[in-house]
Amino acid sequence: MPIIESIAVAAVEVPLDKVTSFATRTVHARHYGLVKVRSVDGVEGIGFCYVGSQAGGLLKAAVESLLGPALIGKESHQTEALWQSMYQEALLQGRSGVVMRGLSILDTALWDLNARSVGLPLHDYLGSLHRDQVIAYASGGYYLDGKTPAHLGEELAGYVSQGFRAVKMKTGRLSPGEEEARIAAARDAVGPDVYLMLDANNAWADLPTALEYMRRFEPYNPYWIEEPFSPDAIDLHARLAERTTITVATGEVEVGRWRFRELIDAGAAEILQADAAVCGGVSEWRKIAAHADSRGVTVSPHWFHDLHAPLVAATPNARFVEFFLDDQVLNFRRLISNQLAFKDGYVKLRQSPGLGFEFDEQAIKKYAGSAAWSTLR
Repeated sequence: MPIIESIAVAAVEVPLDKVTSFATRTVHARHYGLVKVRSVDGVEGIGFCYVGSQAGGLLKAAVESLLGPALIGKESHQTEALWQSMYQEALLQGRSGVVMRGLSILDTALWDLNARSVGLPLHDYLGSLHRDQVIAYASGGYYLDGKTPAHLGEELAGYVSQGFRAVKMKTGRLSPGEEEARIAAARDAVGPDVYLMLDANNAWADLPTALEYMRRFEPYNPYWIEEPFSPDAIDLHARLAERTTITVATGEVEVGRWRFRELIDAGAAEILQADAAVCGGVSEWRKIAAHADSRGVTVSPHWFHDLHAPLVAATPNARFVEFFLDDQVLNFRRLISNQLAFKDGYVKLRQSPGLGFEFDEQAIKKYAGSAAWSTLR
């Protein structure tokens, strides 16, 4: 059985080539937390997450001082026991946010290590429904200086021309009329039969405002409205879901099976966007998806297609992988050894053991310096 010998952790800042905006914030750089968990047999599993637009060192400190020591010398296949040990350590310092992200990436690295130790790709190790590919939507439609509704339509139509039958765009930053113009251009460009997802990134603070936007959006038949309110406003999500024909989706920054149970019980979302790099790792993501399945709720995970493609492939009620075609927004792509291939709206599953890729050490050195990694033994 693989015994955990060491844990390496790094904090990496990768600037965006173009300053990019959402409904509620503007991003200049991405901070990522990376871990490598190594067994005494020399097998290594990796984990990673987005920390935010600054302060990536907080996650590194959580792994070094709080979470990592709970794993050294333990058997890596005891994922449930190790998860519980880390969670108990995190009770006082943070059951959400950066500490839970640290727990999430360590748990992910354990699953990657275990799959590699038996020579299986992660989706097969988890018990796959799909062996070769999973359906994806092309994610984009961000706000950039000088980007008109026509430019937005051209961008989304470009995704469709590459085979995607589902696309996502941002909304909520501008006035209702301006946002309607953007969505109208998007729908006209992609046609009536393509799924059009809308992501508001917590744009609104009250129900009347959100409903004003929904009334304008409904004629264009969006597939979902994502994160209309603060993640803590579960009641507002539920009340909006009762009043609009657009399906409400949320959960990308939620953590733990308990909060997702609250979302489902309240009727606040019919599509959960649990992110395994945020919610508690592969272990917790699977519990969340299983509970959602028992309630007839769909899971379409947020971000990190490299992590979520194998999870979707092994989950009956998972629908879409969120896929980014370039590294303008998800510039984590610059930190890994190979990219997922795609064709006709599907991403191809990697067939090599575990997650099927490695960190690009030269890229990490470029963005974090030669002393990026620190190691616990």
